Amino acid sequence: MNNTELALNPFSLMMEPERVLQTMERSQQLRGLRRHKLRPLDKPLIPYTKEALASRAAFDAAIDAQDLEDQASAYLLN
Repeated sequence: MNNTELALNPFSLMMEPERVLQTMERSQQLRGLRRHKLRPLDKPLIPYTKEALASRAAFDAAIDAQDLEDQASAYLLN
């Protein structure tokens, strides 16, 4: 296997992290990428109000209570 094939083989790159860094530094495609800041999707852009948090907690409690009732009725029927 020649040197070019080693540089392009992803499995050989996983075994040699130094070669990965060298390959990334030489990559014209990676240098051509535009950079922009990404924000995580799990953080709300607008903070929740106390009312919204209370409503969410009440909804979650109702769902949890429903699940317990379903489990209890399934247990009693068996």
